[in-house]
Amino acid sequence: PASTVPLTASLPIGNAVLDPAAAYRQASQRDASQAAPWLALAAWRQRSADPEGAQAAFAQAAALGGAVGIRANGAADVRAIRRTLDLPIIGINKLRETWPVFITPTVASARGVVRAGAEIVALDATDRARRGGLGPAELIRQVKAELGVLVMADIDTLENGLRAAEAGADLVGTTLSGYTEATAHLLGKGPDFALLRALARRLKTPLICEGRIESPEHVARAFDAGAFAVVVGTAITNPTAITARYAKAAKRGND
Repeated sequence: PASTVPLTASLPIGNAVLDPAAAYRQASQRDASQAAPWLALAAWRQRSADPEGAQAAFAQAAALGGAVGIRANGAADVRAIRRTLDLPIIGINKLRETWPVFITPTVASARGVVRAGAEIVALDATDRARRGGLGPAELIRQVKAELGVLVMADIDTLENGLRAAEAGADLVGTTLSGYTEATAHLLGKGPDFALLRALARRLKTPLICEGRIESPEHVARAFDAGAFAVVVGTAITNPTAITARYAKAAKRGND
């Protein structure tokens, strides 16, 4: 498991209040040993008779474990999580079509998760074709202007990260490094800490490390490299993948 409300505004979240500006100032003053609470969980959609309920349960478990935010896909899951938690939600809306861009590719797709309760909209800010014809910079600007939420730009390269920040993205994430043609050679090589460090050298925009975070050591390295927050997905919220790792180890042990 973040808006165009400016960073100076306070956002009501259930019965709590999130002040993004205060949160950012507080996080900026922390040393590395105090940074761990700024951890978000990317919720993995369960194959069950009640997928929204499963998502809400996962989000509650993540919160009990210390996560301070949830990244969730689709209005139904965002709505279910919002009913049970006061944590900030990063909402995405995956539209899997023939277009290469499918993470919140349009203003309409963003509107659905905002209405469901997301304070932050994450969208694909790579330089690739998408439904509707809007480029990433214009999409960032329109989502902020029309929906009044913070925007997280999911990027793959330094150049796309710089362009997203220039367009007004409130957060820049390494989410898509390894998942585009330009960065496919990085897939399977762990988190892209090199991209994170390069972004940190050039930007003052808060950075989110996301993608292939597989261990607590990866989380610590991400904060050391300049991350404002870290999103962890499969390594925590996908029981099928977690079980498969242990089963693979058990098979090796019996060979």
